[in-house]
Amino acid sequence: MSPPPLPRNVLGTSLVACSYDPLTGWRRDGCCHTDDDDHGSHVICARMTAAFLNFQFERGNDLITPRPAMRFRGLKPGDRWCVCALRWREALRAGCAPPVVLEATHERALQVVTLEQLQQHAWSAVG
Repeated sequence: MSPPPLPRNVLGTSLVACSYDPLTGWRRDGCCHTDDDDHGSHVICARMTAAFLNFQFERGNDLITPRPAMRFRGLKPGDRWCVCALRWREALRAGCAPPVVLEATHERALQVVTLEQLQQHAWSAVG
C-alpha cells in the first residue's frame, strides 16, 4: 500500500507551513491542510491586515478576540492564518482581501478562487 499523496499548494508544489506562531490550520498543525470535516475549507494562507480582520468581525467572524479556553490568542495585523476560501473571496469582492502566501495555500482553494486572483494578492516573506 502506497502512502497518501503529499498535499500540494496552488502552484503545484508541496504545501509548506503557513504559521506556527500563531499555530494555525484546520488541524492546528501550522499548515493549511484540509479534510472532509473542514466544511469552511481553511485553505488560504493569508497575512492578516486590519481591514480584513475588521471586515470579518463585522460579519460575525471574530478573529481578533482572544479565547484562552480554545488556546486562541486572537489575531493581529501581520499574523499569518489559514482562512476559509469563501471568506477570502468575500473580502476580495469587498476590496479588502489580505495578501496570501501561495506556497502555503492548499490547492483546494482553486475550487473557490482563481490562481490569478491569488497571484494578484501574493505576499512573500522572502526578499
